[in-house]
Amino acid sequence: MISVVSAETPNFVTRANESFRRLTYAAVMVFLSGCDTKPEIIRISGEKLGTQYRVTIVADQPAPADLPDQIAALIDSVDRSMSTYRLDSELSLFNVTAVNEPVRISADFAKVMALSSEVWTASASLFDPTVGPLVDLWGFGPEVSLNASIPSAEEIKSALSKIGFGAVLLNEDEQGYSLAKSNNVRIDLSGIAKGYAVDLVANQLEMFALTDYLVEIGGEVRVSGDNPRGKRWRVAIEVPQITGGVERVLELKDSALATSGDYRNFFEFEGKRYSHIIDPRDGRPVEHATVSATVVMDSCAKADAWSTAFLIMGQAEAMTIANQRGIALYIITRGVKGFKAFKSIEMESILALAG
Repeated sequence: MISVVSAETPNFVTRANESFRRLTYAAVMVFLSGCDTKPEIIRISGEKLGTQYRVTIVADQPAPADLPDQIAALIDSVDRSMSTYRLDSELSLFNVTAVNEPVRISADFAKVMALSSEVWTASASLFDPTVGPLVDLWGFGPEVSLNASIPSAEEIKSALSKIGFGAVLLNEDEQGYSLAKSNNVRIDLSGIAKGYAVDLVANQLEMFALTDYLVEIGGEVRVSGDNPRGKRWRVAIEVPQITGGVERVLELKDSALATSGDYRNFFEFEGKRYSHIIDPRDGRPVEHATVSATVVMDSCAKADAWSTAFLIMGQAEAMTIANQRGIALYIITRGVKGFKAFKSIEMESILALAG
């Protein structure tokens, strides 16, 4: 999980814990402060996509009066397009479409599918948005089973036969975009949708020449320019445990950050712990010591997807790939003596900025 360290107080302030996240907002709250001689500090917050979002802008020119509504509408558009919980979303409608039956999709849905395909290929299929049948089989899907049990080998084999992002076919023509499938797979974009929503909001701010900002949705973050103190934005990586806490602080500028972890969604059965992170290679929850993977890139959607892939890989393989590709990666493993951190070469460069 990600915490944002306030630029206005000297102490580290971690992101809201689980109980605070459950609070509902009656309305989007906008706080404005400033004066004629200083940039205006605009804060916008609310709840969408089943989580909280917040935006901080250091504005040296007036922002649109309806900016909070525009931000809410952008996030809503991602929900309408990519939600697995809405029967009328583009994603849900595609999932019930027959094999080899193309359907028209929006440009945003097509962009996310293209980004997913890029990371799926580069990660050797470890980031796989069609892994839903396995997630459901292990009890981590939308329909939660009260009768915890471990799937049989035959059940896992059957679920594995229903996944494979290579069966999803994206096409572009003069009329727009269409999507089809050569096998009866279904898509779950929860590993990239929040990151894409962050990018949408950030791009909208830049369209209005508001280039000093922090956008955060459910722990996925993108920053640009300077914070209210005129310095880099300070973003904290959280200790991978329920009680939270700050593991390390990064000082970021013009970049995005996302974290995947196995420490908030798991179950125990007969003394063994099972994570919600499923390895599509064998159809089972990951069992290695890696508990958290944080990625810094220029795109929050890409960082979101890669953090999932790296968490599945585990520390050794993930570090090798990250260094080969020049990706900033911060891995935390759990051992008998506690947590241990590993950093890619690119991440070491970022950490050097924070001292």
